[in-house]
Amino acid sequence: MTYRTIRQRVMLSAGSTVIMSLLLAAAANSQASDPASTGGKSASIAPTAFASDRAITTSTPSAAPYNSHFWEALLLEPQDAWTTLRNSFQWQEKTLPVAAQARVDEWIEHYRSSPENIAAITQRAAPWLAWITQQVSERGLPGEVALIPFVESSFDPGARSHRGAAGLWQFMPGTGDALGLVRNGSYDGRLDVLTSTQAALTYLEMQADQWYEGDLMLSLAAYNAGAGTVNQAQRQAQAQGLNGEYWDLSLPYETMQYVPKLKAIATIINNPEQYNVSLPDIHVDPAFAKVKLGHPVSLSEASQLLDVSKASLVELNPGLLNGSIDPRSAQTLLVPEDVDTQVLAQLSQGNDQTLAQADAAATYRVERGDSISAIAARYDVDQQDLIRWNSLDRPSAIRPGQLLTLSGR
Repeated sequence: MTYRTIRQRVMLSAGSTVIMSLLLAAAANSQASDPASTGGKSASIAPTAFASDRAITTSTPSAAPYNSHFWEALLLEPQDAWTTLRNSFQWQEKTLPVAAQARVDEWIEHYRSSPENIAAITQRAAPWLAWITQQVSERGLPGEVALIPFVESSFDPGARSHRGAAGLWQFMPGTGDALGLVRNGSYDGRLDVLTSTQAALTYLEMQADQWYEGDLMLSLAAYNAGAGTVNQAQRQAQAQGLNGEYWDLSLPYETMQYVPKLKAIATIINNPEQYNVSLPDIHVDPAFAKVKLGHPVSLSEASQLLDVSKASLVELNPGLLNGSIDPRSAQTLLVPEDVDTQVLAQLSQGNDQTLAQADAAATYRVERGDSISAIAARYDVDQQDLIRWNSLDRPSAIRPGQLLTLSGR
């Protein structure tokens, strides 16, 4: 069983062997963990109205079925992000073994005992849920996958664990590097919701096909504990005559709870009234617009030009570490979706004089044979500063093509 189109499979498998070897090496050292705290804000849903100057009649025999189908179609059209998400769920009707369902039920009771926590986390999901659901749906993945950030980070894009994981999807540095998420002193792709979401979904698909014949629950376990740990547990289960499915495996405690947590929150969201949970209104369309930039822009400058608060730009662009965007690291700026399109075009083209001043911060692209000490000496910067500016956990492991900031700005 697989969840991507044939075209996606061909494109993905070409580089999957190299990436998987890097990921296995990274997973040997660490794994993602630690949910973050709660908080955030909600978006409001716009009412839908249907108006017509023409009266609907039923005198023609064919009119009644036409009108019936018309109104049925309108009723079936999703009116908010939660409806879209529920319609994409694929695991809700599956019957689990009794012991497995008991593990899910335990987490349902845990979550429903603190509805204020669910409310806070789902409020924080408001800017991101519709877009993430779209990306999950486009890949043909179960809608439940869109709720992984609930388990990983409490939907906090800036979440960081004590082990070094960061972002909505809680990527460790090595895993993020292997997946091509740029990290330097001015930008962290693990915190960028757009790039990290695509990386996470690709990672899940890739592991599912590489190791588990498309079984996403096993891939989810590997996402948490590493493929080596899951593969060993699967072999042990199969040696005992079991199928080797997720629910058969003996895994570290956190990984044993990972899928039950995801199933539990999806069950609650699938029927919030049953569990006395109130969900915030989230519009069916994404809450942001994307602006492609070919020139550096500070968030202060963008705030003035767009007439939006800097705080809202900071919230939508958590990957920008120093309050500005440099196209050498990231090219897409997220802005509130209701910003005037003409102003967006002006920002994108860089017509405003305040945007014409390029950021003076220099960067260097690592070449084969480079070392941190050699780069520091070449550009007359302190080696420890270079390590700190670029958040290098293992300075000896820099890779050809990696971008390094030479000024910390």
